[in-house]
Parts: sequence; structure tokens; C-alpha cells
Amino acid sequence: MLTGAATVFVVQDIAASVHHYRYALGFDVTFEYGKPVFCAGLCRDDVELHLIAARRTKRPAGQGAIAIFVQDVDALYAEVKARGARAPKPPQDHPYGMRDFNVIDPDGNQLTFGMGTERG
Repeated sequence: MLTGAATVFVVQDIAASVHHYRYALGFDVTFEYGKPVFCAGLCRDDVELHLIAARRTKRPAGQGAIAIFVQDVDALYAEVKARGARAPKPPQDHPYGMRDFNVIDPDGNQLTFGMGTERG
């Protein structure tokens, strides 16, 4: 039985990334590990993310992506823009039945927030 999942993003600076996810995107910190910290967990509603410092893995920073489904994409866009998130374009409707927008974190990882439309 599967009980959950967490997307792992590789980042250059854990402290800066945790700050971004907390204050620009509204995530709560669930754990920090290491001295100095090299891994952190974050959660908002039912979405879990883990951050790992690039110095602790062979994977390059900024290559991750996730699609997160939301109830009200326009309200979330307004919220994260007001918090200072880097969201290059407002939500847009797509022919494949989604309305979504992207947020780019300080390392270039992409978070796509979206919801279904009546066309989907």
C-alpha cells in the first residue's frame, strides 16, 4: 500500500530555498537534517517537497519540475505573486483541459500549479 510521495528538488543554497518556499509559496518546514543543513522537508496541504543540497548529490541543481493540482488557480496565483514568487505569466487555459501557471524557484526548478477546465 502506497501512502504518499515527495518530489525532491536539488538546490544550491538550502537556507535560501527554504526561505523561498516558506515565504513566497506558503510551505511549512517539516524537517531539516544535517549540520550544516543539507536536506529539508516542506509541506503545504497535501503536497510534500524535499530539498537536497547540490553538494550532497551528483544531480545538478535546478533541473526539477512538478505539477500540483489546486482548487482555485487564480486565487493561488494572486497569493504567490503578492508573496513575491517568480511566476512569469498569469494562469492560462490550454486546449488539453488545464488552466495553469508556472513558478520558477531560485535554482530554476519549475512548479506548475493548475486545475481542470470544462474543456478537459
